[in-house]
Amino acid sequence: MSFEKTLEALEQIVEELESGELTLDEALERYERGVAAHKECTAILAAAEKRIEVLVQGADAKLGTRPFEAEDGSAREDGS
Repeated sequence: MSFEKTLEALEQIVEELESGELTLDEALERYERGVAAHKECTAILAAAEKRIEVLVQGADAKLGTRPFEAEDGSAREDGS
């Protein structure tokens, strides 16, 4: 499933849990699904972060790569 669809499903689960209208068994089932959706979103984001690289041209005119840097200039190599 795509990140957007998984996030949408997670948001729906949160709404259902916050409604207070579920039985305990239903709430536990939704919670389990929510944890799984959260893990899937986290994995998708981690994979995307690893793929983000910025092309740079070195002094020898060869294209290379370097880690993506956040707007504050910090590199995000540790996954946080």
